[in-house]
Amino acid sequence: MSLHAYASRAGRPPWHRRPVALAAIGAARLIERMPPARIRRLLLRLRGGARPATADEALAARQAVVALSMRCAGQGCLQRSIAAALLCRSRGSWPTWRTGVRTEPFRAHAWIEADGAPVDEPAELAHFHPLMTVAPQN
Repeated sequence: MSLHAYASRAGRPPWHRRPVALAAIGAARLIERMPPARIRRLLLRLRGGARPATADEALAARQAVVALSMRCAGQGCLQRSIAAALLCRSRGSWPTWRTGVRTEPFRAHAWIEADGAPVDEPAELAHFHPLMTVAPQN
């Protein structure tokens, strides 16, 4: 997976919220090693009972993950997207989680969306075709 994120001090969570964010990052590291179908099944279970995340909630979760993990701030988009979704879930919400590809040139990417739009992703994302989606339950 290939698009970069960049750490910013603005998204750094306060010290009392860091343990939950770090736990989400660690759990995402383990989850990303699973086969894709198993990741999807697990995320489908985890989203249960959560309300849809707002754009602000999803952005705050993504920024916290990027601020606390160099891997998530770099090329770790699968871990980053899973960690952000898990962090939202810990606060009672769920963003739309997606993976997708583009063919020219080939690239794979994972991201989260809220309010129908990608959260803090480059415009290049418009060229990606979603392959897996775990949206909030209605």
